[in-house]
Amino acid sequence: MAKGHWLDPLARSLLEATGQIRRAPERRRAEGREPECREPESRGDDSVERDLLALKLAQNPGLRLRTAEEVRQAAALGWRLDVNRATAPDWLRLPGCTPSHVDLLLRLQSGGVQLSGTEDLQNLLHVDGELIRSWTPLLEFRWYGDPPAARPAPLDLNRCRAEQLGAQLALEESRCRRLLQERSRAPFRDLADLQQRLQLPAELVEDLIGRVCFGQGPIGPELPRPPRPPASR
Repeated sequence: MAKGHWLDPLARSLLEATGQIRRAPERRRAEGREPECREPESRGDDSVERDLLALKLAQNPGLRLRTAEEVRQAAALGWRLDVNRATAPDWLRLPGCTPSHVDLLLRLQSGGVQLSGTEDLQNLLHVDGELIRSWTPLLEFRWYGDPPAARPAPLDLNRCRAEQLGAQLALEESRCRRLLQERSRAPFRDLADLQQRLQLPAELVEDLIGRVCFGQGPIGPELPRPPRPPASR
């Protein structure tokens, strides 16, 4: 009768990695001699962890990734997240991605807004750069339409003066007035809030990503001032 059983090497490695069976002890050399002293052979732990993650994903396609390493392994398995078409379950798979992040992303997506890179994503979510870098192996920024133009430095829409809106953002006068009226009622929370309250087209909101920010604090009413008449001589 056989003293043991045989397992496929990959299956044994996966069972050992998950703690379901004990790791096999080192085999001693024949005739009772002690094993030779030598460097341990690589077990290929990286591929084992990747294969284990593949099994978990096969069993649970909505599995939430817990660490940057799992993100890297998922990317190696061919996983990708299309930033401009991702769903709520797609975003929630990423470690550190919160429901409030997802709500903002989906509100902008429903308004037709697209992001062009990780800098846009970080500027939009106001999260630590390390978190965005941990997501990067999975992220794809596919642009659906014409690519965006270069963008200037951010302008605080909750604190700036009326003339800055036209000079720095090239907003039409009617939109400047509407923006100032709306922010006198309540400060804007984010780009999605701005788009919804002002009924801005998606291409304009896309152009504002990274160019504007939203400070908090009391805001007084301010309307564009009419031009002063020339001084009489």
